[in-house]
Amino acid sequence: MAIIPQEKLAFEQDTLEKIVAAEEMAIPALPAVEEFGNTPAIPEELLKERFAKLEKSIPLTYHKTSHEFVEYFIYKKAEFTQTMMEKMPLYFPIFEKTLAKHGLPTELKYLSMIESGLNPTVISHARAGGLWQFMPATGREFGLYQDKYIDERFEPVKATEAACRYLKQLYNIFGDWELALASYNTGPGNVKRAMRRSRGTTFWTIYNVLPRETRSYVPQYVAMNYMMNYGNDHGIYPAQTEFQIPNDTIHINGYIDLLAFCKNSNINFDDIKKLNPQITKTSLPDQTRDFVLKVPSMQYTYLVSNRNSIMDSCTRRLLLQPNVMVAKLDSTALDSMGKNPAFPYATMVSQQSTSEYDEDLDEEHDEIVLQETRTKRATHTVRRGESLNSISKKYRVSVSELKKWNHLRRTNIARGQRLVILKEVKEPVRAARVAANSTPAVKKEIVRNDRHTKKRYHTVQKGDTLWIISQRYGLEIGQLKKKNRIRGNAIKPGQKLIVSS
Repeated sequence: MAIIPQEKLAFEQDTLEKIVAAEEMAIPALPAVEEFGNTPAIPEELLKERFAKLEKSIPLTYHKTSHEFVEYFIYKKAEFTQTMMEKMPLYFPIFEKTLAKHGLPTELKYLSMIESGLNPTVISHARAGGLWQFMPATGREFGLYQDKYIDERFEPVKATEAACRYLKQLYNIFGDWELALASYNTGPGNVKRAMRRSRGTTFWTIYNVLPRETRSYVPQYVAMNYMMNYGNDHGIYPAQTEFQIPNDTIHINGYIDLLAFCKNSNINFDDIKKLNPQITKTSLPDQTRDFVLKVPSMQYTYLVSNRNSIMDSCTRRLLLQPNVMVAKLDSTALDSMGKNPAFPYATMVSQQSTSEYDEDLDEEHDEIVLQETRTKRATHTVRRGESLNSISKKYRVSVSELKKWNHLRRTNIARGQRLVILKEVKEPVRAARVAANSTPAVKKEIVRNDRHTKKRYHTVQKGDTLWIISQRYGLEIGQLKKKNRIRGNAIKPGQKLIVSS
């Protein structure tokens, strides 16, 4: 473990000042140096010895700043330290599992305490959000979807996955964990500039030319690592540890009013917010498809038993629910899950065999087929030199429509930005279905067509239940069981179930 001589580093009072407001970040405000007092309360040799014992892959360098942060978290902000101890069981299992998956040092789990105070929905003045404090653009770069209803920077599992990928990328750039941590705080560009200005190659040799906040960032991390391992020796213990609420999941397709849902299913709305922190509104929009909503296990049985009345009270069934168009342009793409990045919780209609159901031919007869106008969704990835005007001409839509679909106030767009494109197309649908959903708003034209009646099958996936499948296809569980001659409730992955005929 490297120990840096004090005289080699200019230590400024503002090193310990925090840029972001403490009440907003859930991290205590950091004091001026003189507030600590002149005489350290904890012997220097003791900290050096304990830092050496704790050190694994990431250096825990002893420095005056780290020492002062340890004492600060013990004597000035013991309550904050206690809160971090209480929240560890809630988030550390997620952190440890994801870090191990990516082959990263386990001790990186302490970084989120400095970033967010383990608050999954905190937003800084700079608009960084979530446990790992992703800026909106960086979050999108690492696959975290954001719109007015959903912000995946607040979803602990996905945000941690993104943070691990980012941290690994930073370490690959610098080959040094202290520099990687500094880069996570201030960006790799600022660290590289500091290295050029100082001609240094380590955190401590570029320390004096780093931004003010970043100078305290690594020492804070060292101090928090120490506190979570030796806090008990200083009389700090968790009063009441927090754990994940036991939960089950349901799939949401279409609009849902979450307040009404909670009211009619005897679920505390605060529990829904804790289990689903990525939801930023009290409802989900009409185009929602296969959104996995976590609900407390204690209410799950009641929810299943009363599903019809509960869902009727908080949803609205639309005649035409927009689907995602499988784009043929090379500027549009689907992700690895077959979802459209512009709205990852929307149903994909594929021209190939990529859906979860199969079709089978049944008896032949004449059938009246109707042409129905449907709205389909695609995404366009902005290329160099493109403007809203050129893109609107390409898709034969107006600039105002593009702005409306993508919530744009101005016409400025950036290369790599994804834009939603909505198009009306005509699709053949069965007469029976159109008759049931008939409305003047639907454009129809009757066509005579000889074709086969088809059965639609759903291939059971891991985690599927009869309840989930019935909700997905708009069936009653009894109907689903009757169609497939199922007596109990047991189904297994790979099993094919008839969902329409």
